[in-house]
Amino acid sequence: MAGMTIAGLAREGGVGVETVRYYQRRGLLDEPDRPSGSGTGGGIRRYGADDVRRLRFIRSAQAAGFTLEQIGELLALDATNDRARARQLAIDQVAALDAKIDDLERVRASLHRLAAECGSGSKGPCPILTAFDNN
Repeated sequence: MAGMTIAGLAREGGVGVETVRYYQRRGLLDEPDRPSGSGTGGGIRRYGADDVRRLRFIRSAQAAGFTLEQIGELLALDATNDRARARQLAIDQVAALDAKIDDLERVRASLHRLAAECGSGSKGPCPILTAFDNN
């Protein structure tokens, strides 16, 4: 895994090359120096296992709902071992996810109700179309 190109890093992390570059611009991933001289490597940046681990961490944290700003903070906390702050970020994220779940459950219940009304055979416009048209 050592000495892979940006394309190899992207493939190992399950993202596209442009995503890796975006994370680099955001300061979440380091951009290795280009080797100088005419030796092997040809001036191509090379990435290793630590870069893959960091990229996978970013993707996993995103899947858990963390923003890129929060992920940057988590990565910085890793260096300081500030467990209290990391724990607080996780608690805050759980609260945000709970709020989203509550919203989704309300939407789900509304859609169930609208689908039942739509299937009732009553005259007039479809309640589903009417509900979305009024919003």
